[in-house]
Amino acid sequence: MGRLVITHSTYIEGLIPLLRRLAREQGIHTVTPAVIARVRGRSTGLRLRVQSPISGGWKLVARRGTSAQEVFVVTVWDREHLQGLLDQLAD
Repeated sequence: MGRLVITHSTYIEGLIPLLRRLAREQGIHTVTPAVIARVRGRSTGLRLRVQSPISGGWKLVARRGTSAQEVFVVTVWDREHLQGLLDQLAD
């Protein structure tokens, strides 16, 4: 079981419960939500997408409405496996 790092005071609505479920998965070591930004587009519901590789894992982008938040995940999984799990968790 991995750990979820809670360091900010503000998160996208519904993100923390989803990240807690992600951190419980075998193969996930650390999940760290980061900076929130306003974006131009509008996303219905909460969506997480694997963005780019980082050292030892992946950077994700969580989107809801006009907000986007970076999430860093340290894992041994490849992009397709992680995205598939994120799609399952978001349903």
